[in-house]
Amino acid sequence: MLVCALAAVVGQEPDHSHGCAHGSCYPATGDLLVGREKNLKASSTCGMRRKEPYCIVSHLQDEKKCFDCDSRRPYDPVYNTINHRIENVITTFKPHRKKSWWQSENGKSDVYIQLDLEAEFHFTHLIMTFKTFRPAAMLIERSADFGRTWQIYRYFAHDCAAAFPGVSQGSLHNINDVICESRYSDIEPSTEGEVIYRVLDPAIRIEDPYSPNIQNQLKITNLRVNFTKLHTLGDNLLDPRAEIKEKYYYAIYELVVRGNCFCYGHASECAPIDGIRDDIEGMVHGRCVCNHNTKGLNCEQCDDFHNDLPWRPAEGRNTNACKSDVTVMATRTACHFDMAVYLATGNISGGVCDDCQHNTMGRNCEMCKPFYYKDPIKDIRDPRVCIACDCDPDGSQNGGMCDSHTDASLGMVGGQCRCKANVEGPRCDKCKTGFFGLSADNPQGCQPCWCDHRGTVSGSSQCDPVSGDCFCKRLVTGRSCDQCLPEHWALSHDLNGCRSCECDIGGALDNHCSMENGQCRCRSHMTGRQCTQVESGYFFMALDHLLYEAELAKMGQVSQEHQTGRPATWTGIGFARAPEGGTLEFHINNIPYSMEYDLLIRYESQVCMPRDWEEVQIRVIRPGPIPTSSPCGNTIPDDDRLTISLPAGARFVVLSQPVCLERGEAYTILFILHSHLPPLLFINPVLNLQIAFMPRHSSMEMFNSGDPASNVRRQTYERYRCHEGAKSVTRPLMSDTCAKLITSMSAIINDGALSCNCDLQGSISSLCDVRGGQCRCKPNVIGRRCDQCAPGTYGFGPSGCVACGCSLEGSVTRLCDKFTGQCQCRPGAFGQRCDGCQLGHWGFPSCRPCQCNGHADQCDQRTGACINCRDNTGGDKCDRCANGYYGNPVLGIASSGQCRPCPCPDGPNSGRHFAASCYQDSRNRQIICNCNQGYTGARCEECAPGYYGNPSQPGGRCQPCQCNNNIDMSDMDACDRQTGECRKCLYNTEGPNCGICKSGYFGDASRRNCRKCTCNFLGTERSQCMEREDCVCQRTTGQCQCLPNVIGLTCDHCAPNHWNLASGRGCEPCGCDPNNSVTSSCNEFTGQCQCRDGFGGKTCTDCQENYWGDPRTQCRACDCDWRGIETSQCNRVTGHCVCQQGVSGVRCDQCARGFSGQFPNCQPCHQCFGDWDRIVQDLAVRTKALAERAHEIQTTGLTGAYEKAFRDLEEKLAQAQGIVNARNATAAAVATLMELIEDLRAQIGETTDTLNRLEGDLTIVQDSNSEASKELSALEREARELNLTSEQLHHQLDILKNSNFLGAYDSIRSSYNKSRDAERRANESTTTRPSTVSQSADTRRRTERLIAAKKDDFNRKNAANKRALGDLNTRAQGLDIKKINEKVCGAPGDAPCGESPCGGAGCRDDEGNRHCGGLNCNGAVAVADNALERAKHAEKELSKAMAEVEGLFTKVAEAKTKAEEAKSKAQAALDKATATKNKVERSNNDLRDLIKQIRDFLTRESLRNSHNSVFILSKITHFHHHYVVVKASC
Repeated sequence: MLVCALAAVVGQEPDHSHGCAHGSCYPATGDLLVGREKNLKASSTCGMRRKEPYCIVSHLQDEKKCFDCDSRRPYDPVYNTINHRIENVITTFKPHRKKSWWQSENGKSDVYIQLDLEAEFHFTHLIMTFKTFRPAAMLIERSADFGRTWQIYRYFAHDCAAAFPGVSQGSLHNINDVICESRYSDIEPSTEGEVIYRVLDPAIRIEDPYSPNIQNQLKITNLRVNFTKLHTLGDNLLDPRAEIKEKYYYAIYELVVRGNCFCYGHASECAPIDGIRDDIEGMVHGRCVCNHNTKGLNCEQCDDFHNDLPWRPAEGRNTNACKSDVTVMATRTACHFDMAVYLATGNISGGVCDDCQHNTMGRNCEMCKPFYYKDPIKDIRDPRVCIACDCDPDGSQNGGMCDSHTDASLGMVGGQCRCKANVEGPRCDKCKTGFFGLSADNPQGCQPCWCDHRGTVSGSSQCDPVSGDCFCKRLVTGRSCDQCLPEHWALSHDLNGCRSCECDIGGALDNHCSMENGQCRCRSHMTGRQCTQVESGYFFMALDHLLYEAELAKMGQVSQEHQTGRPATWTGIGFARAPEGGTLEFHINNIPYSMEYDLLIRYESQVCMPRDWEEVQIRVIRPGPIPTSSPCGNTIPDDDRLTISLPAGARFVVLSQPVCLERGEAYTILFILHSHLPPLLFINPVLNLQIAFMPRHSSMEMFNSGDPASNVRRQTYERYRCHEGAKSVTRPLMSDTCAKLITSMSAIINDGALSCNCDLQGSISSLCDVRGGQCRCKPNVIGRRCDQCAPGTYGFGPSGCVACGCSLEGSVTRLCDKFTGQCQCRPGAFGQRCDGCQLGHWGFPSCRPCQCNGHADQCDQRTGACINCRDNTGGDKCDRCANGYYGNPVLGIASSGQCRPCPCPDGPNSGRHFAASCYQDSRNRQIICNCNQGYTGARCEECAPGYYGNPSQPGGRCQPCQCNNNIDMSDMDACDRQTGECRKCLYNTEGPNCGICKSGYFGDASRRNCRKCTCNFLGTERSQCMEREDCVCQRTTGQCQCLPNVIGLTCDHCAPNHWNLASGRGCEPCGCDPNNSVTSSCNEFTGQCQCRDGFGGKTCTDCQENYWGDPRTQCRACDCDWRGIETSQCNRVTGHCVCQQGVSGVRCDQCARGFSGQFPNCQPCHQCFGDWDRIVQDLAVRTKALAERAHEIQTTGLTGAYEKAFRDLEEKLAQAQGIVNARNATAAAVATLMELIEDLRAQIGETTDTLNRLEGDLTIVQDSNSEASKELSALEREARELNLTSEQLHHQLDILKNSNFLGAYDSIRSSYNKSRDAERRANESTTTRPSTVSQSADTRRRTERLIAAKKDDFNRKNAANKRALGDLNTRAQGLDIKKINEKVCGAPGDAPCGESPCGGAGCRDDEGNRHCGGLNCNGAVAVADNALERAKHAEKELSKAMAEVEGLFTKVAEAKTKAEEAKSKAQAALDKATATKNKVERSNNDLRDLIKQIRDFLTRESLRNSHNSVFILSKITHFHHHYVVVKASC
């Protein structure tokens, strides 16, 4: 039985007759438990700790039911039979086999039995025989890795779903399926029940027993049986006592684990593994005794030196033995199989030698090892054939490996070193040029020099081969020559490599800069690469920046005043009056830098100093003793006591000795003004004095350090005299050279740039002049920061300062209060500017009382015009009534009285006053109202024409009628006078406001340009046209409502890619073939597309003219005989030519049926042909019907016995068919045909009688069908013989007239009407009035009248002025100087010039100009000035009028030009209309000829001739095309 099981596993029966020598062989299968008692264990065994009682359920009827279990001592069949250890289950085949068993502890469900094997075995099946109930649930699992992991073989349970939920209970499909089965888990039998498990179920076919899947399934190193649930009788659930559990336990008589030492067919026996006894009978050992040149515990490897073929298991009579490699050299010690080698050799050999000797290697030890090469003169078997490579391991590839042998094809030379990429030399021991640092760690051998070509000499990349240092240019440094020397930048290809930083000596902290961009390290608020510029909002100081004004100094015995009339060329706010002996103290506390300063003194005297100011002493008062370590430590007291004189002819002086000042200290500079020679009597000298401390350049390190650069700066500073430009108050333009040096000085002194700090209120912006820092001041604002008002101004604020405007006559000085602006007035002057008179007076400074007729208390100070007239008066002297009042308010007139309200209709403040003024008629004393615009009536109580409202009611007003200027403003009924509704709209407008154009008109009603709609009748929707010339359009744009696919403002042409506007139904799509046409558009009138070469037809979908076929495949030329064709174009589909009457054939090259003769001379046949032809046609129809019927009978299977008769009928019918098809039949053929017909009739009659018996009613239907066919044939012949009747021709003619000619006629008529309209407008422009020409003439005449009227008025005014001047001159001759002064200048001539505000003869103003007249002076000068101003004004008005005249002349010329253009266009339209008329007349003549031809045609007897029909139709088509062309030209 076991042998059969093994045979099932391997899939074939081993042949034991020949052993292992001639095929596969297998060791015997046995019980794996034999000899392995110590390797078998159980998790629970009864009596291991003490004697335990147990009962047997199957002994319930026996007298003794319970027994003891004591497994503490080994089993002995005589002395110790109550031992129930696990080794009792091993089969012994001894008599006491049923008396020993293994038993678990009472009531314990989870118990396992485990077998641990010493090697891998193949497990085939398991058999367990139980002494008690079989388990209610159990499972078998195994391990193939000595217990590290476990896989389950099979579940067993009485209730699989409850015991092992989720485990499949179905049948096996694959060998490795894990299922649960119930057949070994029933509660019966209560003893000797078995559990059998087979690893490989016989029911499943095994294709390959040696597959990895099968071997893995059989392989075990450990086997474990887990019992998980006991079978009980249920009493243990009711009674928890221990005695109840004594009868529930696991007990096994025998356990068999069958398996073998599986050797893949390469062994027939197994031997013990080392350490295992070999004297145990029946024990299955674990080591195969291998054959077939294999080895291993399971013969799973080829034996040493037998690896030339891959290992394979033995199969049947094929041993698959391992093969020895006979080519292996004697220098090897072992070999192995390499599958890659085997596959590479085409499955021939896969053996590879191991441990080759004498420095050889390779599959057959036929090559030298790496780092050795083959001596070409020695044999490979020579022990000294391989020589060591002599390559530097650091510089050669693969650590010093050389070419192993010489092979010219591969470019190999034995022993040659293969250098790394950057290494050279026979031993690869030195770096290539441009590389350094030979190293084994570097895959390239050496590193690139990494020399920057810009910084190396000659741009070379060479470097020191050991250190890698590059050879740098003069100003370049760094290992790679990629850095500039300190104080240099811009590494480049220059000769020296880098450029000097050239940082500004003052603006930069030092001469170091960024190597990348050269940016120097700037001081505060300095910018630019060299730090030569200042940031926005900052400046560098001028040399005289430290400036101090005398008027701001502390004065002793001096006073401040402002000099009148002084030009604004000085700084400060005034002058200091400095007497001899006076002192000035300047407090200095803002020294920015400790150094020597030159003291600059600027001065200017109010009066001319004829001599010098002889002695001015200057004292420098320091805050304390000067430490010797300070910058000014060398200063002695005498250096602080200075004396200087102020020359009279100079404006500034610089002390020869400098003053040393230190930063952060406060100083007092004391000026003592000593003697002035000669002494100035009666006047105190007034000085404008200021001092400035200018930095002395020679004391700064940038000029005195002694290096060449400082010497150059000093020489440049002195050569350009940069110091001199800052001395004068009016500075010359500073040169760029000095500006650069002074910028550096300023940056050093102030440690950067100075902030502008422009005053936010006084300056225009926050930016200042970078040279000196002067801010841009608002009007009348001064100071570097724009922080104070200029002298003579006040009110410092966001708008600047306001000029004081103090009156020269009324104020003491031009200065005013800097906050209020109040001037200091002289006695008698009033006002903030001291420029006015007291209340009730005017004419400052000669004040006079106001003349207001008692109706006002004050008047204008300069003109005397009264202000705020009372009592409803007005005028400069309150001498007339105000608007809306009448009367005479002048004082001293007898008729004077109060001003009374105008009753128009009520007074001005009544809410119902509609007059601008009124007056009382002196004759009838009636009040006459001057009504406002829009009012009329004696009291302005009605609305004027063109206005509406109800002024008679309170609050009522007259408003203009809102009619968009489209009514007659003189017509009382043009609009409703109560509601304002427009009633008589003019200029083709309508609506309540005349705001829209009338129906049928379009345009802008507000501009009076409503024009009649001009819609093309053919392209416009019929619902929009009442008549052909009366259509409705969109009232604003004039757009007509077009038919589909019609466009244009007047709907006068088709949309792109459409045609046939003349249809009156809209335009049709062109339908041009996109591939065959040039464009998608077509002729707008004919619809003809523009075809590419090779294509034709209306839409280019056919072949070109005189060709036929499918243009998508091939077009063929029409092959027609010209003698027989009607037209050269053949049928475009079939290619059949269009033949003349009497001609037929595809090419029209033969006489037609019914005609005889030789083509092309075809003559009609005799009249009898028609009779015979009708008979033949009838017979053809009947024959065809019979043939179809016979074919139907044959198809339905009724031919049977009549097959021969039907065949005879078919033959005769074929003969008849041939005769019929032969169109031109002769008399003999017709006789033969008649005989055949008679025979056919006889046979058909017999056949019909027979078929009648079979088909019955079918024959009747056939007869009826035959009669119907005859009638139909007769009707068809009559239809073919008939031609178009007269009514049909008339109908066609009507259609032709209505469709084809209507469009052309409408188009011609529309063009004619447009031409007439253009002619009419052109005639009207020259003959009718009003017209454009007449309006232009009227405008010209009005302009001429206007010029004449203005000219006369100007001449009159000019003559009047001349007369007035003459009178004045005459009167002036008789006046004395006093009166002349008074008349001319406006003041008495005996008044002193200083007191007379109007001046006079010999008087001059402060600036030396003659003074006569002035403000409020009534002399002739003032009058003349006023007259001159008026004359200038009149001249301006005249120039303006002349310009208007020129404009009018230009407009007249333009109007004339437009009229000429309109006339020329009208003439062109007239010419075109005439040409169109001529074309229409010619077309009408052609139409009359056509009608005549049609009439003749209808009356001719040859009407039935189709040839003539085609000819007439072609004529009609030609005429249609001609009319379309005419229409297009119109």
